[in-house]
Order: sequence, then structure tokens, then C-alpha cells
Amino acid sequence: MILSVSRRTDIPNYYSEWFFNRIKEKYVYVRNPMNIHQVSKINISPDVVDCIVFWTKNPEPMLNKLEHLKDYKYYFQFTLTGYGKDIEPSLPHKRDEMIPIFQRLSEMIGKEKVVWRYDPIVITDTYSEEYHLKAFHEIASNLNGYCTKVVISFIDFYVKTKKNMTDIETIDRNQKELIDFSAKLAEIARKNDMEIETCAEPIDLSSCGIKHSSCIDKRLIEKIIGSTIKVRKDKNQREECGCVESVEIGAYNTCLNGCKYCYANYSDERVKANRDLYDVHSPILCSKITKEDKITERVVKSIKEEQISF
Repeated sequence: MILSVSRRTDIPNYYSEWFFNRIKEKYVYVRNPMNIHQVSKINISPDVVDCIVFWTKNPEPMLNKLEHLKDYKYYFQFTLTGYGKDIEPSLPHKRDEMIPIFQRLSEMIGKEKVVWRYDPIVITDTYSEEYHLKAFHEIASNLNGYCTKVVISFIDFYVKTKKNMTDIETIDRNQKELIDFSAKLAEIARKNDMEIETCAEPIDLSSCGIKHSSCIDKRLIEKIIGSTIKVRKDKNQREECGCVESVEIGAYNTCLNGCKYCYANYSDERVKANRDLYDVHSPILCSKITKEDKITERVVKSIKEEQISF
């Protein structure tokens, strides 16, 4: 199976100690967000986990403990944008801290295993197209040689996102304007030896040399693990999403990044309440098992088919 760590929260940044304890114990409990008293017990031993996909805006708390993952294959989706504290209030300074962290991670695990995400792109008076092009150019220049792919997307206004961004006036752009803007991003990426792809975008940017991407990427996983895998498209994601099936172990309303465009947090109060339940030794993230919960062992297995060579 492929383990997603995590679409719902930033586990590398805030819950890495808990995660490494779960790796040590080789199992994790995950609460069903649609049925809160339904809890799955998931085996996460190396025998069944073919690849781990990490999603983070700051993996620094994990860097000195990566040896605990020696029996696993994995890669990072590393979001690094040009926004300030008004959009991403809890992240360290990008130029002084986050770019060096990206470079360090790349040096440790290899540039093919760190995917740069410049997303979502929010256009406002402050964060104009010109601003994004300048920020994208600066980051790309600093990551040249430290990654091979950058993924972009434009903001989608989910219910939670609309609530979080009520005080931010965004500017809509028509399709031609987005294509023109994307072509300039693509040119910057190419000059820095990076492929550029989109995440879950309905707009066709092939004229700019930009392909549709997938975060849980079958081709990349097969390359990393050296084996073909038998896996289907994830039917639980949006139609535009190209991700293949994975097992998610995160929890909504637990991320402390506080990003205004976030779709995973509903309110600061809920995040604080859940964070207060955080126990690094618990099998479940930011929660407690009660007598009302029904725990079911989820059947998981390796999806490897055959070894391949490159």
C-alpha cells in the first residue's frame, strides 16, 4: 500500500515524534472523518508499506530522525511559496530558513525524492502575477539542482477555504490570462532544469509545456521502489485529481500552520481543542479512543508486481 502522511495535516512539522512512534510500533489508528466512531487499525510495517508520501511545509523536525525510515521507501511533497505572514502566519522565513531546509533534505535523500509545490496560487493586489513571478524565480533559482519537479495549482474555494479567507480579496483571472501567466512560470522552471506540472487543475496548460500531475504519483513511486505496482485511481478524490489510491493516516483540524487557504481546518478553536489531545504515545493522532468507538482492522497489503530496472 501507499501511505499518505498527510493530506489532512502537517505531520512532519508538528507530529513527527508521534509518527516515528507509530513506525516503531508498526500500526496506527485512524478515525473516519465521516463516521467519527469508526476507527481503523492499520498495519504500517515495511512488509505492506510500499511507499510513504509525506506532505509538509516544514520537514525540519524529521531531518535528524530519517534513519528510522531506513526500511521504507518515501518521498516528500514540500510546499514552498512566496507568501508572507498574512497568508501563512506560522511558517519560518522562506529565504533565511525554508530554502536551506529544502536544500538540506534534498542532499540527504536525493533531489528526485523532494517535489517542490508552489501552490495554491492566490492572486490579490499584494500577491499579483508580477509578485508571484518574482517569488517563483527566486525560489526556483535557489532550488536549481535540489529538485527535478515543481507542481503548481490555482486556489479552489472549498467551504473551509472561503471561511478562512473572508478578509482577503482575491482577483479572478480568465483562462487566457492564466495560460499567459503559467507560460511565464514554465519558462522559469525550464531555465532551472525543472519539470513543471499542475495539481488537480481542470485548465489545459499543455500549450505551455505543463502537464497534469498527481501527488500520489504511480510513475514516481515505481521509480523510487524499483517495482511496478498494481493500483487504481483514487475514486475518493476530485475528478481532476490524478492520484492513485493511498491510505491516509492524518486528522482534520490539527494543522498549526494556520494558512488562510487551508481546506483541512475549520476553525482555530477546533484545532486548539484537538491539539490539546495530542499524545506522542497514542496510537491515534490528536484524539482519544472511547467506549463508543468501534475499532476494525483494515486489510492492507503490498501492491508490488515485479522488479524493474532503469
